[in-house]
Amino acid sequence: MKRAAFYGLIWFVVLWCLAPFLWQIVTSLKSNAEISALPVTYIPHQPSLQHYEALFVRKPFARYLLNSFMVSATSTILCVGLSALAAYAVSRLRMRSSRAMLAALIVISLFPPIIFFFPLYEMMRAAGLLNNPLALIIPYTTFNLPFSIIVLATFFRTVPSDIEDAAKVDGLGRLQILWRIILPLSAPALATTAILVFIFAWNEFLFALTFMTNDRMKTVTAGIATLSGTTVHETPWGPIAAAVVVSTIPLILIVAIFQRRIVQGLTAGATKG
Repeated sequence: MKRAAFYGLIWFVVLWCLAPFLWQIVTSLKSNAEISALPVTYIPHQPSLQHYEALFVRKPFARYLLNSFMVSATSTILCVGLSALAAYAVSRLRMRSSRAMLAALIVISLFPPIIFFFPLYEMMRAAGLLNNPLALIIPYTTFNLPFSIIVLATFFRTVPSDIEDAAKVDGLGRLQILWRIILPLSAPALATTAILVFIFAWNEFLFALTFMTNDRMKTVTAGIATLSGTTVHETPWGPIAAAVVVSTIPLILIVAIFQRRIVQGLTAGATKG
């Protein structure tokens, strides 16, 4: 009975968390008349993919997906590369200020990105980077650096120093040790950091909506916000639901494929030895 109650509670929590996404899937398969019908129908009577077709006909949604992938992937590569160098310096090099630097990074990571909105907009406008992918890549990389450095530095400290000493005896330099030894051993932490940075960049909305006013340069989140119906007063619930489903599937696949890496990376620095 205890085991059955335990698993029943787990399934209840899972379904509770998945309910909004499942409702979006159901809505995307309904017709417009069925979406607004009362009483509410929880299972479509005649499932249709018309909203998915309209999504790619009315708007360049495939372009939005490509823009989001390009911005998110570039931000992830830059952030992980820079944070790996910084984390190695903080965790391995004998610096008196390493603890103070980590404390400062923790404090900085607590700042919400919204407080930098107006300064960033003026900087991007002055630099002529509006409607340019760099207007999103630079902030996304910067905002995720503190968190990435903390995660990687915590993991790097769990790697035995004897391995590095043996590499130094073999004549390897600092960068060679980092590239050939530390990074391969830190694959779970690198994968976790990369996935979390990618998800943040993919889901970010405010900067994407403000910095990308050209319809061809919008990302998925900004594109969904600008979907319109056939008339001014119509809200296209069907295409919006279809867009939410399409834009969420890549994240679900990434997390499902790398879920073990995510768990290993988040818990690897919890214990030593």
